[in-house]
Amino acid sequence: MTIGELVKEIETIAGKFEFIRNVVKIDVTDFSVKYRLMIAEDFNVQVYINLRKGTTGLALIFHGQRLYGRDSEEWKWHRHPFEDPDSHDFSAEGCQEVRLEEFLQEVRDILERAKLI
Repeated sequence: MTIGELVKEIETIAGKFEFIRNVVKIDVTDFSVKYRLMIAEDFNVQVYINLRKGTTGLALIFHGQRLYGRDSEEWKWHRHPFEDPDSHDFSAEGCQEVRLEEFLQEVRDILERAKLI
């Protein structure tokens, strides 16, 4: 996948979710992208992907604090559960690779359960 294809994919996927109000491109390099998918002011999904290093950071952020996340470093995944976002979940489920669309579905479910949307 090229960076151009990744940019298009992120923007297309974000457009499928009604709770995403705005897509803000923070940075694009030859190998990485960083976005904020805005839910409300100071409430967003942060997306960071580095194709060269195999690094992905997907996080639900409220007032600068992670509420939930899924990360990979060198293609090894873990989860930061909503109940304890500072912890690292390396269980079979926590280590599952997730694509952005799957992560946004998880975020939507969390927001609905917490009655935030």
